[in-house]
Amino acid sequence: MAYKITDACTNCTACEPECPNGAISQGPDIFVIDPSKCTECVAFNEKPACETACPVEACVPDGARVETEAQLLDRVKKLHPAKAIAATFPSHFK
Repeated sequence: MAYKITDACTNCTACEPECPNGAISQGPDIFVIDPSKCTECVAFNEKPACETACPVEACVPDGARVETEAQLLDRVKKLHPAKAIAATFPSHFK
């Protein structure tokens, strides 16, 4: 599932540079995550980078956008076609 940023966001910008997909941007009031670019950091990190970076725990799973690890990996391959993505990789789904 994609992640989302709750209204607990303080606009500190800690999450934005950590996203390997460029899915995080400044919204009208708080930062937002583009779900079409969010891969939960599959193939990049053990845990989503935004969740790890956020000092106020405003980056949370979006229960309305449940996806399988295979779907997320497919998105990674589409977003990063020039990057060799290994068949096995660290995953926070374990």
